[in-house]
Amino acid sequence: MTQNKKDHKNKEANDFKYDFIKLAPLMGGISLLLTIVSIGLFMTKGFNYGIDFAGGTEIQVKFEQAVTAEQLRAAVAEAKVGEPTVQAFGGQSEFLIRLGTPEGSTDAERNQALNASIDRVKSTLTSTLSLKPEGILRVDTVGPQVGSELKKNGLLAAFYCFLVILIYVSIRFDYAYAPGAVICLAHDAILTLGLFSFLGREVNVQIMAAVLTLIGYSLNDTIVTFDRIREKGPESKGKSLEYVINKAINDMLGRTILTMAATLGACVGLYLYGGGVIEDIAFTLIIGIVVGTYSSIYVAAPLIMVMDKFTPAAALPHGEATPA
Repeated sequence: MTQNKKDHKNKEANDFKYDFIKLAPLMGGISLLLTIVSIGLFMTKGFNYGIDFAGGTEIQVKFEQAVTAEQLRAAVAEAKVGEPTVQAFGGQSEFLIRLGTPEGSTDAERNQALNASIDRVKSTLTSTLSLKPEGILRVDTVGPQVGSELKKNGLLAAFYCFLVILIYVSIRFDYAYAPGAVICLAHDAILTLGLFSFLGREVNVQIMAAVLTLIGYSLNDTIVTFDRIREKGPESKGKSLEYVINKAINDMLGRTILTMAATLGACVGLYLYGGGVIEDIAFTLIIGIVVGTYSSIYVAAPLIMVMDKFTPAAALPHGEATPA
C-alpha cells in the first residue's frame, strides 16, 4: 500500500515541472526564523525614524557650485545646532539637513529655539559655502506630538489593511484561505521593515506608503494563485491537495515571473536614477516584490494545507488520493 502511494505521488509529479510543496517545510522554517530575527531587531535596534515620525526640522538646500557632504557637515557643525544629519539629495549640489527638536519647557520656548537654529544654519551656509537665498528650497518642521500621531496612524493603517484583507479573502474564497493570505502579507511587511532596521535606513511616511503598496502587490499575486488553486480543485478529484497546489503554482509560474520582472525592472530604474525620496520608495518596493513573490509560493499556498486540516475548503479535494 505504501509503495502504491509512492508510485501515485511519482505519477502526480510528472504533471508539473517543479515540486514546490516538497521544499515548503524548509522554506517555512527559514521564513519563521527571518520573521523572529526581524521582530528581534524591532525590539532591540528599533528604527531610524524620519522627522515625520520622530519630529524635527528638515532643510533642503541647493548650491550653485559642487559641494561635498563632508564640507556641508563641517559648515553646519559651526552653527552649533546639536547633532544634525546631512544627506545627499539628487546630486552633488543638493542636500537635506535634519535638525532635532530643541529642548524647552514650553512650546513657545521650543519654537523660539528652533527658529534661532534655522537662522544660524542659514547664516553659516551663506557665509562659508556661499548659499544663495533661493538655494533654500524648503524648510519643514514636525513637532514630536504630531510625529507620534503619524506613527500611530501608520500602524493603524497597516492593521486595518490586514483586517479588511482577512474579511475580503474569507468572502471571496473560503476560511481555509484567509489566514494564509494575511500571514503572508504580515510576513512581507515584517521582513521588509526588518531589513530597514538592520541597515539603519530611514523610516518615514513615504516608506509606510510603500509598505502598504507592496502589501497590495503581494496580495494580488497571492489572489491569482488562490484562484488557480480553487479552479484546479474540482478538476482534480482523486488527487492529493499537494498535487492541486503544486499544479496551480506551476501553471501560474510564468505569469508570476513576468509580472515580477516587469515591476522589478521599473523599480530598479527608479532606484538607480530617481534619487532622494523616490530612491527610498523604490528600494522598499524592490525588497517587497522579491519577498512577496517568494511568500505567495512558499508561505500563502502551503498554509492552505495547514488550515485545510482545521477548516476544510469545499473547493478542494480531501483525503488521500486513491492509488491507481
